Amino acid sequence: MPAQAWRGGAVGPYAWPMSAPRLFDRALIARRLDRALAATPADFLLRRAADDLEDRLALVKREFADALDLGTPGPQAASALTAARVTRIAPTAASLGVGRFAGVVADPERAPLGEAAFDLAVSLLALHAVDDLPGALIQLRRALKPDGLLLAALPGGETLSELRESLLVAESEMSGGASPRVIPFADARALGGLLQRAGFALPVVDSDRFTVRYADMFALMRDLRAFGATNPLLDRSRRFARRELFLRAAHVYTERFADSDGRVRATFEILWLSGWAPHPSQQKPLAPGSARMRLEDAVKQKPA
Repeated sequence: MPAQAWRGGAVGPYAWPMSAPRLFDRALIARRLDRALAATPADFLLRRAADDLEDRLALVKREFADALDLGTPGPQAASALTAARVTRIAPTAASLGVGRFAGVVADPERAPLGEAAFDLAVSLLALHAVDDLPGALIQLRRALKPDGLLLAALPGGETLSELRESLLVAESEMSGGASPRVIPFADARALGGLLQRAGFALPVVDSDRFTVRYADMFALMRDLRAFGATNPLLDRSRRFARRELFLRAAHVYTERFADSDGRVRATFEILWLSGWAPHPSQQKPLAPGSARMRLEDAVKQKPA
């Protein structure tokens, strides 16, 4: 679908600034996602995030007319929305699929967004793989109408910590060094600062941390491939990894992270970002020095 056909006036001249260094192989991400969708995708993380999105929106006591779903690699986020008009920007044709939602296929990091075009913007498990996350958040804030809401879910820093450690130990033992095999994920504090820098009002970041158990490390890696989530870093090693490396990593994984029944644990953390495009009606923090009572006096004050 050409950009001019986007519904809801969503098209505009605003695109991500491309001055940030490139970290991810965007073409590789798209190919692996399409390969996963052509088989039997492992979408349990997306389904969990979409259920959480629906619950979070139920707590917001307002109606949204124009909603944007940016980059979610499937229809799960858009299906959770009740807005009158939903526009999807999908990373590939296979991930766009068919349905009732207007949309286009575009790299989420390069998609032009209209200024003040939406009153709700959501994104599930997509923004962790953009090269310029601060720029992405700025453009999302600009795409929101005043008092518009952003809700985004990204993998957090605890995600796949066991797999990262096991591969690092195995490769260090066998070659005396290690190349990045699991992408780095942001932590909550850093993301909260990015929301503030991007100009969002009332920014909040919270964490959904959970454990999934697998028969072994290889079962986990099969799920990651089925989600299209294998290593997309540009500076990844291009050398073919020896089978012995993964056998040793699987042994380390079992040694360190197996339960009594022999199954291994895999940690996943989903960080939720929420923020509002500024509007005069929003609650403002008190100005420094405007309090009428010192904190020390308030603490010492006894109830009557």
